[in-house]
Amino acid sequence: MEVMALLIKKKIETFTNWNFHKLPICMAKTHLSLSHDPSLKGAPKNFIFHVMDVRLSVGAGFIYPICGDIRTIPGLPTRPNFYDTCMVDAQI
Repeated sequence: MEVMALLIKKKIETFTNWNFHKLPICMAKTHLSLSHDPSLKGAPKNFIFHVMDVRLSVGAGFIYPICGDIRTIPGLPTRPNFYDTCMVDAQI
């Protein structure tokens, strides 16, 4: 776990060097608990909050720690690309 903490710290230092340290933080965690662990339902007490990674979303404008076993999906553009797709003779 110490290696993971060092890597996370290094990433945060890199984000700071890139001048992104003032961006807001959005926690990527389970919706089932205030903790990172979905088996700790509701608002558990006296738990250790595990951060597995930290990522930077420059386009959206935030930093997001990955907490526990969570998957992320890519963000969507403001204007979906299908608006710019043309069909000609049933071909895209």
